[in-house]
Amino acid sequence: MSRRTLAGPAKVEGVGLHTGARTTVSFAPAVAGTGIRFRRTDLPEAAPIPATLPNVEATERRTAIGPAPATIHTVEHVLAAISALGIEDVEIALDGPEPPIADGSFRPFLEALAEAGTATLEGAGVEYVVERPTTLEVGESRYTVTPASEFSVQVSIDFPHPVVGAQSGRWSITPESFATELAGARTFGLVKEVEALRAKGLALGATTDNAIALDDTGVVGTTLRWPDEFVRHKAGDLVGDLALLGGRLRAHVEAHRPSHHGNAVLARHLWRTARRIGRIGMDIADIMHNLPHRYPFLLVDRIIEKEPGKRIVGLKNVTINEPFFQGHFPGHPVMPGVLIIESMAQVGGMLLMDLVPEEQRRQTVVYFMSLDNVKFRRPVLPGDQLRQELEMVQFRGKTCKMSGKAYVDGNLVCEAEMMARVVDK
Repeated sequence: MSRRTLAGPAKVEGVGLHTGARTTVSFAPAVAGTGIRFRRTDLPEAAPIPATLPNVEATERRTAIGPAPATIHTVEHVLAAISALGIEDVEIALDGPEPPIADGSFRPFLEALAEAGTATLEGAGVEYVVERPTTLEVGESRYTVTPASEFSVQVSIDFPHPVVGAQSGRWSITPESFATELAGARTFGLVKEVEALRAKGLALGATTDNAIALDDTGVVGTTLRWPDEFVRHKAGDLVGDLALLGGRLRAHVEAHRPSHHGNAVLARHLWRTARRIGRIGMDIADIMHNLPHRYPFLLVDRIIEKEPGKRIVGLKNVTINEPFFQGHFPGHPVMPGVLIIESMAQVGGMLLMDLVPEEQRRQTVVYFMSLDNVKFRRPVLPGDQLRQELEMVQFRGKTCKMSGKAYVDGNLVCEAEMMARVVDK
């Protein structure tokens, strides 16, 4: 499975649905490993914003990514088109706070990208493979995910309006099916909600030209493209939000009354529990090159994600053969909490070592200075895979502060704040 980018540039212009700002979004080919990355050209000092789950800032009536003032609103339509075409690496330049809404559907982006064409890149793509069924409830939204050989969605809604009511449908997410079955479905809303939304700074660019407006009895100023256009649009939004995984999904997703918030919660769950196939951030040889620890105290097996100087995700496979199980609660093996913290600290050390020049790493070591707000949520047992997520909170000189969380099967098992320093051996 090769990675894929655009073969040439593409562009879409128009007004943003929620901000009302007139913007141009430009798409360009990217090198392998770039991922889907947005950049605000109207804010030249702002850093690029990867379209990944840690960057999600808001999920009310849209999905927004990136910190203020560089936040980019309503990215789900762009991401749905990119995901449907199987594109993994693309640079997206935007001269304002929100991509154009165009006619309210995904089609303008899909057509612009399809016209530009796609090109394969060296290196393997990333896939998230669901291996066992799971169910999540997020407010009024309910999701069931089951193993499948391809990505498909089954979506149902129940909207108290005479034109909408109960609707459902199932679609395989391929470039062809998305183009014919979902791309043309437009966003929708109630006329009576517009004033309240605009008071919140939302729907400032909404008109009957870029959204399906519903009054108390019917559709205002347009004709439906399908009788069930509403649920089709919800399915497209789901595809766009799940693109924040940063890879292709192999699963069947059933969603009842999905929302942007619920979609993001589901994506985070899949990000932590699905089996990841593809590019590995750092293997054990890289880890041993950077960390001084060795058996029996090397407590990280693999680094699967890393944004240098910002965040890192590492894995520790816990087996019954760990030497500490011989003496810690014999007959009732539980991983010692202090070793969960140590495993988390070693992953964090890998992030901190990025800030040390390569030629100096053999002469330096990371010492941890303090631990705060340590909480153990549940035991870690033989057979578990410990997933540690560390974020850099502050870095001054050779001292840093990191925030860490450890998960097993998507469930939080431990969290802590850490202070560490790079010192000479």
